[in-house]
Amino acid sequence: MKILNLLFILFLSITIGAQGQTKQEKIDKNFLPFSVWYSGGKARAPMLSKITANSEKEWRADLQQIKALGFNTVRTWVEWATCEPKPGKYNFDNLHLLMRLANEVGLKVFIQIYVDSAPDWVVQKYPFALFEAQNGDKIHPQSAPGVNTDNEAAKEAVLNFYSETAKVATSYPNLFGWDLWSEPHIINWASIDYIPNVQFCFSDATQGRFREWLHKKYNSLENLNAAWYRNFTDWEQVEAPRFSTILSYTDFIDWKTFIYEKLAGDMKDRYNAIRKVDATHLITAHAVGASLFQSPHVGAGATDDFLMAEPLDYYGVSLYPKHNHPKNAWSVTTLRTVMDFIRSANREKGGWYVGELQAGLGTIALQVSDPVTSDDHRIWAWSAIAKGAKGVNIYAYYPMSSGYEAGGYGLINLDGTLTERAVNAGKIAEVVNRNQQLFLKATPAKAEIGIVYNPLTQMVGGMQRRDYPAALSQSLIGYFQTFANHNIPVDFIHRKHIEKQDLSQYKLIIIPYPIMFTREAAAGLRAFVENGGYVLAEARMGWNDDRGYASEIIPGLGLHDIFGVRENEIRMRDDIEFTITDESHPAIQGFEKGSKLTGSLYTQSLSLLGNSNAKVLATNEQGQPAIVSTRYGKGESMLVGTYMGMANFQKFNPDNDRFFVQLLNWANIKRPFTTSLDGRSSDQVEVRLQDTKDGYLVFIINHSANSEKIDIELNVKSDGIYNLRNVINEIQKKVQSSSNKLNFTANIDSKDVHVIEIVKNN
Repeated sequence: MKILNLLFILFLSITIGAQGQTKQEKIDKNFLPFSVWYSGGKARAPMLSKITANSEKEWRADLQQIKALGFNTVRTWVEWATCEPKPGKYNFDNLHLLMRLANEVGLKVFIQIYVDSAPDWVVQKYPFALFEAQNGDKIHPQSAPGVNTDNEAAKEAVLNFYSETAKVATSYPNLFGWDLWSEPHIINWASIDYIPNVQFCFSDATQGRFREWLHKKYNSLENLNAAWYRNFTDWEQVEAPRFSTILSYTDFIDWKTFIYEKLAGDMKDRYNAIRKVDATHLITAHAVGASLFQSPHVGAGATDDFLMAEPLDYYGVSLYPKHNHPKNAWSVTTLRTVMDFIRSANREKGGWYVGELQAGLGTIALQVSDPVTSDDHRIWAWSAIAKGAKGVNIYAYYPMSSGYEAGGYGLINLDGTLTERAVNAGKIAEVVNRNQQLFLKATPAKAEIGIVYNPLTQMVGGMQRRDYPAALSQSLIGYFQTFANHNIPVDFIHRKHIEKQDLSQYKLIIIPYPIMFTREAAAGLRAFVENGGYVLAEARMGWNDDRGYASEIIPGLGLHDIFGVRENEIRMRDDIEFTITDESHPAIQGFEKGSKLTGSLYTQSLSLLGNSNAKVLATNEQGQPAIVSTRYGKGESMLVGTYMGMANFQKFNPDNDRFFVQLLNWANIKRPFTTSLDGRSSDQVEVRLQDTKDGYLVFIINHSANSEKIDIELNVKSDGIYNLRNVINEIQKKVQSSSNKLNFTANIDSKDVHVIEIVKNN
């Protein structure tokens, strides 16, 4: 269930439709759950405890303790293998008992549905629904990983289970909502390590579904043959590639794009199965970390968080910052990246969910993380709410009682005794409960900077590419961490936002590692710049199109005129330096002449196209133009002939950091606030701003090991006297603004958090 650590090690349009939109208006989002995972007894998810004569007494005592600690919700689960032991014969005794007792003690219930472990009868009844690897091996489940729902019969059985569960749960008044899928992949909870580079799924059903997808894209076999450089005479001959060749790899791109879209389609099916029965309760699911850290090369099936969020009311994420080994603990940057990425994927939803928040020390076999502390929970939980999370679910109440995670991830001890962190987590829950409407209605300050996430770039080179698996994530994070460290609002945006020309809130678009692009995105980018937008792109922009074909001119797809340059030479280097040559440009002002900017992987020299608006800002070691800024239409473009983001991730360079911040001057972006501690690359004091109906909400999160004093200057709409209320300790004070700026100071202890509501006095 928690494979996030593995993905970090390896790799460190679907719509709801008119009917779905009508139902969306009825969804009850007027509650913020702060819960712990508990299903009755000490069974670990997705297993369920056997009900005994003592269960009611024991479960009631646990639920009363959960309520007394301060939690408002219990996150329970149902599992297909246990709850449908015979076809059509359902056993929801555990759910009935849990729902009844939770209602009795005053807790809402949030239900996680697990179908990744299938009843044994399913394989007997549907032997054709087994998952199949690329070598032809069929996977016979050991409970997990269940069966392939690309088969209509198996799909119907799975979706019926969703609907039947909803029939039971909706009969109770304390039902809050649903999580449809924990950490989606094609297969979950099964390590098929006896097959090298295992890939899924090559079953007849999945290949049939792939053919349907291809038919919709290409319309005819002739068009498919032209795209794939093949000679098919019948659609039945078409299947996903099992190995790479030296020829076109368009087939690989299509196959992996299909996987992304298939998983989102599977999510929509599950959503609709609940909506058949339940029209009003909230429906979510949650990812394994952020898809920024995943790769389409993952054989179990990688997801795209932006696509997965579309069919849902909210999409969420698992957060295990101390997963299972001290060396794998997340940095502050990783924590913020994961949260902001999921927030960004839910931008149109108005919030996101923490599906799983690590409750206690992590274990996998002999690996054990450092202890999880109350300080950790304070930082993690408030960081999520500061970034707009509308639900926090702590995993789990009891430690894991079995499996290779036995003894780990518990909020209390396995013998039932409380821990300090359980008491203090409950205190956070109490603050949330007191301020439900404040946190529900507050929205993160809108960003005017968008960093483009484009998973197509991971496919350049096709199936055999294994050279720079972390290039995309490092490139995006290199920019993101600068803006985050300087407390500058920033979003991740999807390539599809450019294709749809859905960029109205942004003034500056940054496109790191842009080596594969689509014609639709190129058209959207052109319109953005023509209409006054600013765009920075890195080396080899549009090198390949979305067929994997090289562009005749780079920047490709006709974008050379927007950037006013074309590629002259390209060299691969480990350590790359560019020399600043034009200190008059807004992004360069204040730099000393000869200052060095650093890059990674490629050093690209550029030839100007004779555009009088082009300015050379820096040159490479050969003295050739390497960073060029060009006016185009009402906007301006900049091409950087290397990967500065990747370089800044690998080794912090204060000049790169300064250059990134000064892009705001270039794009005429006004920051909503500044602080006296902006720009730290360690011991950060993070400040997040949210807008409320009556004013502002400021979160001050001290990641530092030291107590800190921080001065904040907030831009306000009008001058007057403002009331500042610390939401956590209820201390209040009044501050007078001047020249539409509100200045205040906070003294904050190490690993502490202040949440300050700011309202102007009438």
